[in-house]
Amino acid sequence: MRLQSVIRAIYPAQCVACDTPTESEFGLCGTCWRDAKFIGGLVCDTCGTPLPGDDPGEPVQCDDCMTIARPWDRGRAALVYTGIGRRLVLSLKHGDRTDLARPAALWMTRVARPLLRDDTILVPVPLHWIRLARRRYNQAALLVHELGKAVGRPVCADALIRPKKTRALEGHNRESRFAALSDAIAPHPKRASQIAGKSVLLVDDVMTSGATLAACAEAAKLAGAANVSIVTLARVVKDA
Repeated sequence: MRLQSVIRAIYPAQCVACDTPTESEFGLCGTCWRDAKFIGGLVCDTCGTPLPGDDPGEPVQCDDCMTIARPWDRGRAALVYTGIGRRLVLSLKHGDRTDLARPAALWMTRVARPLLRDDTILVPVPLHWIRLARRRYNQAALLVHELGKAVGRPVCADALIRPKKTRALEGHNRESRFAALSDAIAPHPKRASQIAGKSVLLVDDVMTSGATLAACAEAAKLAGAANVSIVTLARVVKDA
């Protein structure tokens, strides 16, 4: 405790979003907490987007998930991808803020627990090796390891691979995103046995159209996964 007190005196706890002093490590200050749009209440059971109204006591779906075939079973997200949520995702993804994986995973734990089964294994969305070399880390892999520790479930970090390099998908519409990801993700030939017959929870930083997660879910099922669910740190929401 004495060493921790010395460290705290030299390096006081700060908000992970704005560096304002905080009472505890790996948290948000009051202002950023109020500005962060954590998702709660009624949500789409398939993609996790927030919905208006009261919980009817049974699973409900958003308009998109009623019209788009989702190759996974259930989904959740911790934050709306706007304001603080967007800043945190971009800092983790492009800003070398690997320290954000720990608090992000703790927020994801809250929404991920209802998706867990006794045989659940956690799998990150993969990066193509060229993009991984440029970025030096896969943000989804950072999240999956922290989330695995938080929920006490095993992780298979390379269960899926990305043999086909795709262009950056930002700014593209839903149709072009799905087309770009056709055959872009596959099960790792040496890891398929680890997820065959298991419940797979796919982990990523943000869901936009769902094209990447759909490709991953299809690859996991090709490897023999019994069922697939998804959890992301943030979710793009219409009119957010």
